[in-house]
Amino acid sequence: MYMTNEEWEQNNQDYLKESYEETGFTAGGYFTMSTPKTAAGKRAIPILPEVRKALEQERANQQELELVCEYEIDGISDFVFLNRFGQPQNPQTVTKTGMNPWVVAYNEAELEKAEKEKREPQLLPPFSCHNLRHTFCTRLCENETNLKIIQDIMGHRDISTTMEIYAEATKEAKAHSFEKLNGKLGISV
Repeated sequence: MYMTNEEWEQNNQDYLKESYEETGFTAGGYFTMSTPKTAAGKRAIPILPEVRKALEQERANQQELELVCEYEIDGISDFVFLNRFGQPQNPQTVTKTGMNPWVVAYNEAELEKAEKEKREPQLLPPFSCHNLRHTFCTRLCENETNLKIIQDIMGHRDISTTMEIYAEATKEAKAHSFEKLNGKLGISV
């Protein structure tokens, strides 16, 4: 998802409005933008306080570095998430230079720690920005029972997409569900 500073201001910092998506690169290696695949992709997503704080911190960091987006993609400019050159972040670059080096560093430390503690290491696999979307939705499903809310937040046109991909019941989620149900059925023995 891409967001411009104008959208940030218009949304009054309460919602992110996702109205277009990054579709990839042209043969010349340039970004292209397009509208979402379906009308369901145009949506307003509430911003969690932690996300608002991170966005405000990002804005402050960019102001301190005097980093300004002067890059334009298909008529859209003034993006919030920028690289050190003031250009919109590329999801592939974020994965390669941002997250995966972090995973490598964590795994190296975990290997040493596990060896000292004489146990099997708990290593992280490489992952992408899209993996983070799946993780977010999985956590949302664990905490939200209204599937229409999940469908709307994730931008799925059809509820079956939400059900098939994300509504997976974990052993822990099932146990928690039954803990909440305990004593509420009115069954007396």
